[in-house]
This record gives sequence, C-alpha cells and structure tokens, in this order.
Amino acid sequence: MFSHILSGTTYGIKARIVEVECHVQPAIPSFNIVGLPDNAVKESKDRVFAALKTTGFRYPRARITVNLAPADIKKEGSHFDLPIAIGLLAATDQVVPEVLNNFVILGELALDGVLRPIHGTLPIAIEVKKAGVRGMIVPRENAKEAAMVEGLEVYPMDTLVETVSFLNGEYKLLKPFHVDIKEIFTTEQRYPTDFADVKGQENVKRALEVAAAGGHNIIMIGPPGSGKTMLAKRLPTILPPLTFDEAIETTKIHSVAGLLSPDTALISTRPFRSPHHTISDSALVGGGTIPRPGEISLSHHGVLFLDELPEFARNVLEVLRQPLEDGHVTISRSKMSIDYPANFMMVCAMNPCPCGYFTDPTKECTCNSLQIQKYMAKISGPLLDRIDLHIDVPAVKYKELASKDSSESSKNIRERVVQAREVQMKRFAGRKGMYSNADMQSKDIQNYCKLDSAGEELLKMAITKLGLSARAYDRILKVGRTIADLTSSPNIKPEHISEAIQYRSLDRNLWMA
Repeated sequence: MFSHILSGTTYGIKARIVEVECHVQPAIPSFNIVGLPDNAVKESKDRVFAALKTTGFRYPRARITVNLAPADIKKEGSHFDLPIAIGLLAATDQVVPEVLNNFVILGELALDGVLRPIHGTLPIAIEVKKAGVRGMIVPRENAKEAAMVEGLEVYPMDTLVETVSFLNGEYKLLKPFHVDIKEIFTTEQRYPTDFADVKGQENVKRALEVAAAGGHNIIMIGPPGSGKTMLAKRLPTILPPLTFDEAIETTKIHSVAGLLSPDTALISTRPFRSPHHTISDSALVGGGTIPRPGEISLSHHGVLFLDELPEFARNVLEVLRQPLEDGHVTISRSKMSIDYPANFMMVCAMNPCPCGYFTDPTKECTCNSLQIQKYMAKISGPLLDRIDLHIDVPAVKYKELASKDSSESSKNIRERVVQAREVQMKRFAGRKGMYSNADMQSKDIQNYCKLDSAGEELLKMAITKLGLSARAYDRILKVGRTIADLTSSPNIKPEHISEAIQYRSLDRNLWMA
C-alpha cells in the first residue's frame, strides 16, 4: 500500500516542493520518517496518530515508512503533519488518491484533528505557482497569505475531517479562497505615526528628509529626551512607498520567521525594527542550527534603528559592516548555506557622553574628557565610514513644545523624497544594485558629484579649517548630490555642500574639545 502527496518546505526565503511518500506494509507496527527530518517533523508521527484516532479514522497497525523527497534537503517544521496524515489515509484507501497530485498540502495537526497555522506559507505558494500545481490546501489562518499569489487556487481548511471530505469529493461546490490583492495592498499602506506630531527639531527633520531621499545611513547625537527615538520611528513614513514586489519580498521574510499575524496577508508598509542593545550578533544577522533571519533581514526595505549605539557589544556592531556594503547576509552551516536579503537604512541614536548632557546648554555634564573619549571609542571608524549623516539633536525648547503651529506632515515630505528618488533611478538606470546616491562608489562620485570652483574651495576649507576627517570627503559629496536632487538641481552648488558639511558633527575635532 503506497501513496504520494505533494507538500513544501522553506530554504531561507525560498521554497522547494517536497514529495511525501507513504508506504504501509503488514508487519510489526512501527512508524519511521526518513529524508532528513528535524525534531518537529519526527514528532509528527505522534500528532498524526492521535489526530487519526480522535477523528475516527482507521490507523494502520503495520510498518509505516514516510519518505520526504528530495532526501538531501533538511526538512523542518510541523506543517508536514497534514500531508503525512492524508498520505496514510490514502495508502489505506480512506482517501481517493487520484486528486492528490493536484494540491500541495500544508498544515499542523492538533491532537483532536484541528488544523493550526504554519510558517512560510507565502514562499511555498510562490514555488507552487512556478511548479504548475493547481492549488494548495492550507489552514484557514494561512489562506490570505497564500492567496497573495495570483492564479493559485487556495482551499482553506479547519480540520482533518474537512480536508478528507474535500479530497473525497464531498465538497464539490467549494470555491477557492479569493482576496482582492490590489485592495489589500493599497488599504494597508498606512502608518500610525506622522512627522506632524513632532514639535520643533526642524533641522533634524530636514536631515532625515535628506537621508530618506538618498538612502543614507544616519546617526543622531543628543541628550536624553530630545526626541531621537520619536523622530526615528517616523522615518519610514517619508520613505518612498513599497512597491508590490518589495512588499512580497518583505512578507516572505516575516512569514519564514513566523512573525506574520493571521490577519495580515501582506506587509505593505516599510518595516521598522528596533532591537535592544543586549542583542547578540546571531540574533542581529540571523543564525541558529537551522538558520533564521535576524533583525537586519527583518528590516529589509525598511529601517533598522539602533538606540543607545555605544551600549551595543563591539562584536555585534562589527557584524553590520558586511551587510551594509553588500545588501545581503550569508549564513553558513556545515550542511547548508543560506542567503537572506538585508537592504536597509541604518538609523542610530546616542548620547554625547555617558551622562548624556555634554552638549546640553541647560544641564551640567558630569563626565571628564577621558570618559567621553572612551564612550565615543566604542563606535569603530569602519562603522562610522558607513554612516553618511551625523546630526546633533538639541533639547527641545519650551516655546517650541507649547507652540500651536502645526508641523509639516509626512505626506508632504514624502512627495519631495519620491521626486528625488526618481531622479536617482533615472541616473542609475541599468546599473545593477544601484538605486540611490548612498550606493555610489568612488568612480560614481567622480562622475556624478563634480563641483565648481566655489564648491571645491568650500570643501577644501571644511577639511582643513574645521578638522573634518578624510572619510568625510566622499560622504559630503554624496549628501551634497542628494540635497541637489531635492532641489531638482543638475549641479551641486556651494549651498548644497555647505548644508552637507553641517551633517558631519562626529568628524569635527572641535566636537571633543
């Protein structure tokens, strides 16, 4: 007695179709699952046994062998429960086998036969569509997610009994689950926050606008309570809206990580991740025996906010350097190597000193120069090399807090950002991996960031007179190019360079004086 079922498994954010082969032979009762199963898959036999018994199906007292093919790929997760149960029922003539190859079946079984939601439905659904399989049978909570793949028939089920009845033709009038993809994508593109909520800090808002327009990483330095976190949380609201392809890729990552709620079919707003400074390096970049995406991948196409930057462990910050350059992270294990995308904007915040009041004119700093130097030394030069804008965030004055004037909304700021990004997309058209000014390398800076004599003289004076470091040279040109794009200027003018120079506070020797 033999049956053949189609299921799937995730591999990073990609997926593979898995063939579940069930063989039942009269012999001393046993139940073996082969094909590189992990512990969750091995435990399926106990859940399947209990579910079949509870729901009244006949459980074969025989030698049962379940093979998950291809056998050289590691299988993980509890979503093989339902296909294994259906396979056993098909091998014992309790399910009609002719229709089984029309569907990819996924689902975790409770002991009473109820189906529970699973992880990674969206990438598997995309692979099912590519493989030309007619449709999918999934737990009802995962139906919306699977239905995001257009042209795929998705049948949501609540229980094992309902699934068997459907496969046996008792629900012939049951229609595939349908959602309006465009409506979901447009209606969910809303943010709960807005820059209009922020009082004062106009210079910092302007710097964040420049950072968003050019895709630049940014660090904010200011005393406690100056609004650094509040401003950072609103940065995604002025970034260009997610495209549908970006939304699908972002949703795939969150689906694999198990962070997609049942009522969320698609992540259509840019993610904002803010890990605590006690995070480990593997939690930040991803890892585990079977690698899972870390915070940098969960912030893909969005913002990674590192508050209290000097409090992060040195080794944690250093692992950010390669993903910031490459836009992806590779996690290697003895049996596998997985790539996760990690194209994000990094936003950092920190106090100017251990007590936090070094730059505050109203409160006295209790730190000596050695303490401040040790505090700042926790951030390495190579990491600062990857941060284009350094912004001082002063404490907000009472007059600004009490003002009844409304601030500019995120919608208005975003319009300028989108316009600047469109200029950059045209500039870098046909260049793979280049989408914004922040992606420019040295050769690109020479081509696109040429200065007139007045601009060169101003930049020379900044480097020599203000004590700016050599690393600031290329960063100022990049940021100057973005400021020019915001004003629709084809050339970088001295006023653009002057503004860009103001965004390099950590490079000024006077800052530590």
